[in-house]
Amino acid sequence: MTYFDPGSDARAFSTRRRQEGAPITEAPLGEPHLPVAPPPRLLKQGRTVWPWVWFVVAFFAVATLAFFVLTYGAVTPVLASILAFIPFGGVLLALMWLDRWEPEPKGLMIAATAWGAFVAVALTLAVGLVIAIMNPVASQISWFGSVVQAPIVEELLKCSGIIVVLAMGRRALDGALDGIVYGGLIGAGFAFVENIKYFVEALAEGGVGGLTAVFFLRAVLSPFAHIMFTACCGFAVGLAVRRAKPVAGAWFLGLLAAMLLHAFWNGSAEFAGFFLPYLLLQIPLFVVFLIVVLRIRRAELQIRRERLQDYVVAGWFTAQEADMLSTPAGRRAGLAWARSIPGDRRPAMQRFIVDGARLAWARQRAITGKDPEAATDEHALLHRMMLTRTELLAPIGAW
Repeated sequence: MTYFDPGSDARAFSTRRRQEGAPITEAPLGEPHLPVAPPPRLLKQGRTVWPWVWFVVAFFAVATLAFFVLTYGAVTPVLASILAFIPFGGVLLALMWLDRWEPEPKGLMIAATAWGAFVAVALTLAVGLVIAIMNPVASQISWFGSVVQAPIVEELLKCSGIIVVLAMGRRALDGALDGIVYGGLIGAGFAFVENIKYFVEALAEGGVGGLTAVFFLRAVLSPFAHIMFTACCGFAVGLAVRRAKPVAGAWFLGLLAAMLLHAFWNGSAEFAGFFLPYLLLQIPLFVVFLIVVLRIRRAELQIRRERLQDYVVAGWFTAQEADMLSTPAGRRAGLAWARSIPGDRRPAMQRFIVDGARLAWARQRAITGKDPEAATDEHALLHRMMLTRTELLAPIGAW
């Protein structure tokens, strides 16, 4: 494995500066100057979607669309999808906010969402049909579908998408927070299409009043349910990746947690009605989930600061820059400073902050030894950040 030594490049930079007779009082690149080459790109492998996955997603998307059109017609599902997009959009905004300072590759995010929306949904419908044919007695038990079948089948299919995302995006899924984001996206896609089905059926059976009731229950009171279930598995996988532990065992434990949580959520509503369990159990459970997510986010910011310390020691960054790159207050202060410069250099500061997060996780992958090419990403990110710093510090009118 090639292990990147940030100090070696920093020492080489210092030697060149001394030979030029310039003082070594700042991080690499010294005084501002215009870059002579475009910033290097990160390795694509490990951050892009495999082409065959798009074909799989497209196949199941067509199958899902065909199911809706043949079962419910063409018009009503379109109207229901507009309503289903309301909670779906809110969930997406929440997940993007959670990971806004190290945004995941758009292709992987779309693939994760599409896996939940089409692959998991279509296979869930197919498995349900097979179970109904092979075991008609089970389908007649009122609670079997919601408490047993749905948690097992749906979570198995959704959580399989996390493994697919990890296999494609091993350089993008770096930690527990990333796992929660990808698991949440898969759950959001699944909930979106499932809501369309529920809304169509509610409208057919109960008219506008029935649709309003179901919309209130699913879109207003519990839009994060599926996201929370699958995020449990994503968390377990992401934590194993961050700690360089075996992923298979973590995935299984996360899957089991997702199934049990799903069964508990459905079972409480099935056997005790919706509102009492919702107030006494489901809301507190969701609050605990939010607290855990925020604590994970804080813990990973601390890891980010520890990894950036290597570059502080080597002379690439100042301690103040490392703090800015790894704390909410520091980022706000950095953006405020960039905004105060004539010309508003916030876009450059945002790039600097995002690349700083990616650099810290590239360092983490190098330390754990799970990415033999992590040094390549470190070189590229350091180069990009130095160019961005030059842009931030350049005299007015130089850009």
